[in-house]
Amino acid sequence: MEVLPSSPLPSEVDQLGSRPVRSDQHGRIEFLIRRIAPSETCFGGPLSWYLFHNSRAGSVATSADTMRLLHILALFSFSLVSYAAAFTNPIKAKDGSDPYIVYSNGYYYLTTTTWSNIQITRATSMAGLKTATPKVVWSDSTASRCCNLWAPEIHWIAGQSSWFIYYTAGVAGTANFDGQRLHVLKGSSNDIWASSWSYAGRIVIPNRDVWAIDATVLFLPSGPYLVFSSWDGDEQCLWISKMNSATTVGSPVKISRPSNSWEQIGGKTNEGPDSASSCAGTGYSLGSIELTGVDPLSASSWTKYNNGPIFKSAFGNYAPGHNGFFTAPSGNIYNVYHASPSTITCDGNRRTMVQAVGWHSDGTPNLGEPRALTDNVPEPA
Repeated sequence: MEVLPSSPLPSEVDQLGSRPVRSDQHGRIEFLIRRIAPSETCFGGPLSWYLFHNSRAGSVATSADTMRLLHILALFSFSLVSYAAAFTNPIKAKDGSDPYIVYSNGYYYLTTTTWSNIQITRATSMAGLKTATPKVVWSDSTASRCCNLWAPEIHWIAGQSSWFIYYTAGVAGTANFDGQRLHVLKGSSNDIWASSWSYAGRIVIPNRDVWAIDATVLFLPSGPYLVFSSWDGDEQCLWISKMNSATTVGSPVKISRPSNSWEQIGGKTNEGPDSASSCAGTGYSLGSIELTGVDPLSASSWTKYNNGPIFKSAFGNYAPGHNGFFTAPSGNIYNVYHASPSTITCDGNRRTMVQAVGWHSDGTPNLGEPRALTDNVPEPA
């Protein structure tokens, strides 16, 4: 979960943000590798806590007191109306896999895997995202990166004062997606929607220029890191590299392998940091690992939660996974993930779902379980 400040947007200080890190009252830092997207309206970062209280001074109600009371009641009434706003899942019913949401300048921006191009949808609410028209921002005919475009994520890289889209793409004519590699687009504007996007380059992993997918950016006090999935023998593992720039990284370190039976259903898989088991089956789920050491480039600094997935199928939502976190203007954190409507998974029928994140008493995230489609889910506030 997220450490220190979230990634500031163009209107904030020029500083990199962070992945979902939670520092609780015991000083513990918990990493659930999926990111918390930056929010320019987070007070003190996405995990700030607030204490509100009431006070009374005197018992004589003056006219001014009455007017203040009426004003407070009016605000309270308005807040009830605001909290009553709700939406139902899914946010996107088709081509909703590998979702990512970022909030910027009053809008939520959604990206998902659409295979042939990269699209962005924006709206001021989750309900609005359901009906908004996606905007195609990228397609590519270059043979080395034309095909099977997966898992686009939008990140603000303050050091270069630009928005970047990190995504996976493959080579024309390759079988079994063997040509998948990591690529980057660069935006032309501080405004995501107004940006035109240009190809910034392929991320070449030093000493490991092989199949790699599902890149995401982890921001720490020591700088930004790229976390991604890549094969090691017959296992699909999670790796981390220090980022030298928006498009270049240092040598990778393996930080998680599918060592548990619940990570090996249909294939030994750690991907979409951190999703476990093959997406082509109902065993697909979310796991977590924790940065318990000092150096994120040391495998021994990472501790996996081995007791089972922290988020799995429920209420007719099968194989939930490849999630992200985003922060609403209030600082509340939400989980965006995909799930399948049937036991036939890993296809274009995967749908985008959103719900709030809770917390266990020890400071670790409580994701609950996928919400039923009949549930009225409160709008992020």
